[in-house]
Amino acid sequence: MTHLLEIKFFMHKIYHYLISLFSYLYYGRPSRKLIVVGVTGTKGKSTSCRFVGSVLEAGGYKVGILSTVEFQIGDDRKLNDKKMTMLGRGEIQKYLQKMVKAGCQYAVIETSSEGILQYRHKFLNYDIAVFTNLSPEHIEAHGSFENLKRDKGKLFKELRNNKKINGQKIKKVIIANGDDKNVEYYLDFKADEKYVFGMGVLEKFSKVKHVLADNIGCRIDQNSFEVEDTQFNLKIAGDFNIYNALAGVAVGRSQNIPDEKMKQGIESVKLVEGRMEFIDEGQNFKVIVDYAHEPLSLKELFSSLRSILNIDVRTYVRTSGKIISIVGSDGGGRDISKREKMGEISGEKSDIVIITEVNPFDESPDEIADMIKKGAIKAGNIEGQDLFVINDRSKAIKKAFSMAREGDIVVLTAKGTEPWIVKAGGLKEAWDDRVKAREILKDLK
Repeated sequence: MTHLLEIKFFMHKIYHYLISLFSYLYYGRPSRKLIVVGVTGTKGKSTSCRFVGSVLEAGGYKVGILSTVEFQIGDDRKLNDKKMTMLGRGEIQKYLQKMVKAGCQYAVIETSSEGILQYRHKFLNYDIAVFTNLSPEHIEAHGSFENLKRDKGKLFKELRNNKKINGQKIKKVIIANGDDKNVEYYLDFKADEKYVFGMGVLEKFSKVKHVLADNIGCRIDQNSFEVEDTQFNLKIAGDFNIYNALAGVAVGRSQNIPDEKMKQGIESVKLVEGRMEFIDEGQNFKVIVDYAHEPLSLKELFSSLRSILNIDVRTYVRTSGKIISIVGSDGGGRDISKREKMGEISGEKSDIVIITEVNPFDESPDEIADMIKKGAIKAGNIEGQDLFVINDRSKAIKKAFSMAREGDIVVLTAKGTEPWIVKAGGLKEAWDDRVKAREILKDLK
């Protein structure tokens, strides 16, 4: 039986590899005609893609983007409605061909570890590899954290393929978060240029170029920082977005885009849908939708919310308030190990925790909720007082809004712009946290 499973697994890998190869050839090897930027990591990938794309556009280039949030080909942009970070069955190559036909010079591709496992990164001919950060996720699929780290490194191995566009050799570039403890692993791959970005002290990276944020300022709806003599004013909340913006600046530097153009590109990003997105229907409390769906992103999200809590959006005057969090986890056996930790972080960092469904698939929603609840109870929450389990996501949101008072923050996590809730048997319920939140808020008036 074990031998048969190994054969099946091997054939499954061959199947995905051949799809990538055949679609690459069928669509005319489009990645050979584009400068391809791959962005990988645990969190911040989609927002980093948006900043990278915006910086390149400000530099005068036509850009395509494929991310969890969006599909963009030049001026044509739509939200990702596929519930997939990396598209399968040749769809990536099809999009790249469309980018070439539209006259794009760059393609920015969010590259997930699960996509790499299915060889969706093959034949994309990456030229720039961006590493945002790394923490345990999808461990069941990879087998261990070390395997996860190595699998993400397969993106960086792809930089070895030489490429010429219009007779000019395209340089290979590595850009990595210097504040992440795994950074040296990704800097060890071969490239023509290497950059580290971050907020910390980066002197230990003596052989690479630095993009270091200084004079950092954080306010409720924006952040600011300086890189050398240029100040960047972010129009989106969350101090963790400084890292995502720095990734964009580093890519811009590698492509010789002037600082003033990069500043225009960074500051033109006013919204990344489903990422620290404020929902305002005139209510006297704040509502935020964010995709945070694993421990590291939840921890940083709650830290940012705590820093802006008790501040009126319009006057910046402090008031009283609490954080009410709606949390949950995917089912189908995915990331089981992270659930208790997510509950613990939510219990520690927010005042009221409401556990609900995300995408249960064929797994019991009650069992998923129990794992998260165990962590929240470990953090000191008491069910029925500051801890509630409401598997119906709509009812969970209503409960949160009914408990919210002036000055509070209600944060809806884990789905962002996802267009469905996927239930048992593959049943898909049309969904959008932002739309549902607006509907419920209007009913409260």
